[in-house]
Parts: sequence; C-alpha cells; structure tokens
Amino acid sequence: MKANASAARTQTITQPKLKPPLKWAGGKRWLVPHLRPLWERHRHRRLVEPFCGGLAVTLGLRPERALLNDVNPHLINFFRWLKQGLVIEIPMANDRELYYRHRQEFNRLVREGQSHTRRAAELFYYLNRTGYNGLCRFNKKGAFNVPFGKYGRINYRRDFTAYKEVLAGWEFMSGDFAAVPLDPEDFVYADPPYDVEFTQYAAQGFTWEDQVRLAEWLAR
Repeated sequence: MKANASAARTQTITQPKLKPPLKWAGGKRWLVPHLRPLWERHRHRRLVEPFCGGLAVTLGLRPERALLNDVNPHLINFFRWLKQGLVIEIPMANDRELYYRHRQEFNRLVREGQSHTRRAAELFYYLNRTGYNGLCRFNKKGAFNVPFGKYGRINYRRDFTAYKEVLAGWEFMSGDFAAVPLDPEDFVYADPPYDVEFTQYAAQGFTWEDQVRLAEWLAR
C-alpha cells in the first residue's frame, strides 16, 4: 500500500501541470494543496464532483477516473470537446464587435439545438475568456448575456491536445446533482454554489431550496 501511495505521489509530481482552461467564479485552485493529503490516501477511488465548475480541483488532484457533473450544459459540452483534444479554429481577438458577433452566433446555436457542437464549444471558450470578468450568466430564456470585458490583453489558447490524455478516464454529465450516480467506493468532493440566492448560476438558477435539497442528498 505504501509503495502504491509513493508511486502515485511520484506520478502526480512528474505529470505536467495543466491549468484550468476557463475563468470560473468560485474556483478552488487555492484549495488543492489542502485537499491533496486527504486525496492521496484514496487515489484508487473514482473522484466524483457534483459541481465540477472550471475543473480547478480535478485538474489539481489528477485522478485516473472521475465523474464530473455540472448543471451548465455549455460548460460540459466544452469539457467533452476538451477531452477529445480540442483545437480552436474560430477567430479570437479582444475586440468588441467580434465579441458580440460571436455571442449572437452562440445564442443562435443554443436556440437551434446545436449547443452540443464543436462550434458551440469554441464560441463558449472565447466568450468566457473575453466577456466581462469571466462571468457565465444566462437570462430567463437561456441566452448568454454577459457584456464585453475590459481587458488590456488576453492570452487565448487554441491547442488543447495536452488535455486529451489527462481527461481520458474522466466522464462528464450535465444535470441536477441528485441525478449523479454514486458507487459506494467513490470519493465525493462537493463544492456547491454560494450559500446565497444565486439565481443566475444557470438559466434555472440555484435557490435556497436547492441548498437544502443538496444537504439532504449528501447526508444520505
């Protein structure tokens, strides 16, 4: 057991570090050094995140197997294409006119039922990196409505093939946290939205009633 743990630590150290590909509110990258000592004793388990967000924790812990869920289907679509080694081909620039053209196209794809496409994933990345403060916000009709950001310079990334091998054993799903299938041996890390009436987490919101429901689900 000690030999396996030592090998796991060595593997974690020697693997190239991959940063979270998106800006994401409430990311817990700073928490990874505190979580790692607990995780190392359970590396043989599957890591499950009912609220995976921007993948800061999962990329920091680097499990071989993971089940990652988020209620935001556009986020999960991006991660599914990331798993395939996404290379972005759309024009990207810190330009107001281009931003609103891309936002309009993204919302059109959503309306037309094409939000699962590679094009939608590329647009989602661009909007995330270029929009105001990295916010991900939708109106009641499900349209992305974040305004153009105010950045002096943006370092866009086009080639995400380095993520393909790391994400090979990770599964992604999008839905309510209560629909996440758990196995008895899973290692569950749950980081829900803030304990406030955060109604713009997704088109359907995340209310206080959802917080109560989550607490009951975790206590089972």
